[in-house]
Amino acid sequence: MKKTALLVISLMVLLVCTLAGCGNTKAQQSETKTIHIYQFKVEISEPLNKLKAEYEKTHPGIKLDIQSVGGGTDYGASLKAKFASGDQPDIFTNEGYQDRDTWLEYLEDLSDQPWVKDLDDFARKPMTVNGKIYGQPMNLEGFGFVYNKDLFKKAGITKLPQTIDELEEAAKRLKAAGIIPFANGYAEWWVLGNHFINIPFARQPNPESYIEDLNKGTARMSGNPVFDQWVKLLDLTLKYGNRNPLTTDYNTQVTLFSTGKAAMMHQGNWTQPQMDGINPNLNLGILPTPIDNDSSTGDKLAVGVASNWVVNKNSPVKQEAKEFLNWLVTSETGKQYITKEFKFVPAFKSITSSDETTGDLGAEISRHVREGKIWSWNFQRFPKGLNQDLSSSMQAYIAGVITKDEMLQQFQGAWDNLKYR
Repeated sequence: MKKTALLVISLMVLLVCTLAGCGNTKAQQSETKTIHIYQFKVEISEPLNKLKAEYEKTHPGIKLDIQSVGGGTDYGASLKAKFASGDQPDIFTNEGYQDRDTWLEYLEDLSDQPWVKDLDDFARKPMTVNGKIYGQPMNLEGFGFVYNKDLFKKAGITKLPQTIDELEEAAKRLKAAGIIPFANGYAEWWVLGNHFINIPFARQPNPESYIEDLNKGTARMSGNPVFDQWVKLLDLTLKYGNRNPLTTDYNTQVTLFSTGKAAMMHQGNWTQPQMDGINPNLNLGILPTPIDNDSSTGDKLAVGVASNWVVNKNSPVKQEAKEFLNWLVTSETGKQYITKEFKFVPAFKSITSSDETTGDLGAEISRHVREGKIWSWNFQRFPKGLNQDLSSSMQAYIAGVITKDEMLQQFQGAWDNLKYR
């Protein structure tokens, strides 16, 4: 009887332990938290998925759901649609300035995060309001005319152009050598309405004051001598560019350049990963965007923060989201991904990169930042929605539907309709 009773007790203990184990397993499964990430830099979507696997492996109970939306898709509109439907991401990307103000009511204050003290001063401003920081900069980016050094050599170009006349001379030499001088992806609104339109704003004596005066109604774009000079640069890219620029999208532009059919394209260091995938042996550099023959302003590139990671302050997993962002910029794995996999120019003092990790273009951007040879980014300060309007007017001009004066008048009319009063 004692043996039987002991056996029964043992079986009951085993059963209780088994049930407890199952309960623990179910509890562990129910405790899994998912961080939903929504971002627009499609060029890093593949390495981001690799990073996801790395993070989940070392952080049991956490899942990353990453959606990359960009390229030909309007990220801003799709983000608004997600919020309107109640499908709010926990982490998303924000350009700063006007975009920051648009979404400020949803943004978690990140001022107390460990990485803030390590942030490069240059990268703080776009996401700072009243001394508080609402976003973690992804990286520093710069743009100008990305060029193929080997094709320049083939065309006999020994001196890099620093003025608009020198740029046209280089274009003539390339064309004579059977090479398309410019690959123009003018089907993309942001190529025109963000980056190309930045050129005349950056060349103003004081870009911030100029934008403030546009908002006050005391400055204009039509009749501005810098804008008149800038149109000559746009004309130059069209005269020596690929056929059908208005139907050439981003991927086609980058492919045209990467396959050696074109020598230059107005883009930035974010194109490096995609070009490496097409042709890893490209010998690359970035040229300035001259609008006149003043060589003293020649060797400058437009540099800024393209995007910032932000945390939705209403997220049920905002603490886990902040932990992920901190890991991204402080762990050795995260730092490796930022420099080697994403090929980013880091916005943090403690994250170092080399030419081998960021590629030729990242190295050029780093050099210009170190030497202070930069033009400011201004398109993020424009009234919301203006960038697309400016791009539409530029596309109409490129198509020959309107004149230069009509294009500049449309610029002014669009600004007056949308400006902050």
